[in-house]
Amino acid sequence: MTDLFDAVAVETGRPLADRMRPRTLDEFAGQGHLLAPGKPLRRAIEEDRLHSMLFWGPPGTGKTTLARMIAHYCGAQFLTLSAVLSGVKDIRAAVDRAREHRQMRGQPTVLFVDEVHRFNKAQQDAFLPHVEDGTIAFVGATTENPSFELNNALLSRVRTYVLKALTEADIRAIIDAALSDTERGLGGRHLHMADELRDRLAKAADGDARRALNLLEIAADLAEEGDEGAQITEATLDEVTSQGLRRFDKGGEMFYDQISALHKAVRGSDPDASLYWLCRMIDGGCDLVYLSRRIVRMASEDIGNADPRGLTLALQAWDVYERLGSPEGELALAQAVVYLACAPKSNAVYTAYGRAMADVRELGSLEVPLHLRNAPTKLMKELDYGKDYRYAHDEPDGFAAGERYFPDDMPERHYYQPVDRGLETRIREKLEDFRRRNRQARMK
Repeated sequence: MTDLFDAVAVETGRPLADRMRPRTLDEFAGQGHLLAPGKPLRRAIEEDRLHSMLFWGPPGTGKTTLARMIAHYCGAQFLTLSAVLSGVKDIRAAVDRAREHRQMRGQPTVLFVDEVHRFNKAQQDAFLPHVEDGTIAFVGATTENPSFELNNALLSRVRTYVLKALTEADIRAIIDAALSDTERGLGGRHLHMADELRDRLAKAADGDARRALNLLEIAADLAEEGDEGAQITEATLDEVTSQGLRRFDKGGEMFYDQISALHKAVRGSDPDASLYWLCRMIDGGCDLVYLSRRIVRMASEDIGNADPRGLTLALQAWDVYERLGSPEGELALAQAVVYLACAPKSNAVYTAYGRAMADVRELGSLEVPLHLRNAPTKLMKELDYGKDYRYAHDEPDGFAAGERYFPDDMPERHYYQPVDRGLETRIREKLEDFRRRNRQARMK
């Protein structure tokens, strides 16, 4: 088998991450659930069963490399498009090249589309007839959930493979290979890097092989020269990794997964997990104004009147962050999250609001009963606006027993059902008393 890439392995200006791309399935790091011996994808590749597919996974997990490898194993032409830079015109040009290659050489074409989720519906639809007639084997790559980002028509014509973030052991193996490889890597430079520093770099890469190799290449350029070769020191590694952030895609699926985890940890009364997810999002560069809004939402949706102080504290934390900014204001958000996680829980207002809104949309614009209408003018009074209204403050206990406040044509509803937790225990007792008195008054 010939080399997957160019015969000359090391070129001036060619990044280490590109030089160290695996050339065979056995060199491929991670993704054992797809590429281990006997797994369906590996068998399809080895048996030359080329088909259209979609690779979904985090950055640096080998989506592009795997697409190249599939084309190589299957003897196919490899064409690539970037959804960031290409349009329908580029798609047509690639299809024309694929058709011409098939006619001239009788070989298939793998058309690899990076970040395919960035194509709109019309651009995605442009692939369909050419996938159907076999002109191209479509291979898309995305970091976003294809269920939300790709057309059903395209999804139904491809097989989706989920790639996982690489483990620290996977990344460490890649680092070791790059440092020892004299043909494509850094092995010819007599570069020294202690085992504990290699482990630190593997951890800093956060599952991204490309990131690990890019950081390693920068560290190698900054390495201190000595009598026995260059040395990557702890200080050098600190400098290279100081600005590294954990994986986090603002607005992408990982973003929504993490905010969902934070919300559910608060709802589940786990302050420690709540703090962890909050810190993950802060560390990843989340917009903290957005985060503040979500924390306020948690206070209303999941704590509600079981502890109304939760909403006040959430708003105050937002205000503190607006006044102080980062990093000082972040502590106030942490305080609010911990309080909400520890507070008694009630979604009674949340569910009551949903029921009331459903009735509003279903029942239409029912008239306001005359006795509840305002009567600021003589004409309105003559039309009986406000007639027979009972002013609650003039009634015993400030409650007009038997009075009705719903539209005349609408049955009375009990949307709000307080739970037996926190302050809502007392609210529940009070409402039960009011409802009992209403029933008695109406029977009379």
